[in-house]
Amino acid sequence: QVQVVESGGGSVQAGGSLRLSCTASGLTFDDYAMGWFRQAPGKEREGVSCISWSGGSTYYADSVKGRFTISRDNAKNTLYLQMNSLKPEDTAMYYCVARFNGGYCYWDASDYPYWGQGTQVTVSA
Repeated sequence: QVQVVESGGGSVQAGGSLRLSCTASGLTFDDYAMGWFRQAPGKEREGVSCISWSGGSTYYADSVKGRFTISRDNAKNTLYLQMNSLKPEDTAMYYCVARFNGGYCYWDASDYPYWGQGTQVTVSA
C-alpha cells in the first residue's frame, strides 16, 4: 500500500532553517503529485506547497512564498521542503501528501488520499 513518511522536523529559533523530507513507498513516485499541509493547535489545516510529478508546476501559500522551497527527487522517491527565515507562526505539524495522476499541482486537501503521520516544527521567538 502507499505510504508516505515525513522526517526533519524539530525546534529552531526564529530566522533559522529546517529541511523536511518525505519518503514514499508502495507507488510509482513520478506518477504522483505531492504536497505539504500544516496544522497548528487551534487552527485549521492549511496548504503550504505542492508540486507536480515532474516538478514543473509548484504552488506556495502566500505566507511562505520566498521563504520555503518545495522539490522532489523522483529517483529517491523523496519530497523535500526547504524552510528558511522561519517565523513563530510557522509552528505546526507538517504533513506530506500524495495523489495519483500527478500532472498538476493540487491545492485542496480533499484531492490527496494519502497522508503521512506528520512531523512537528516549532519556531521560538
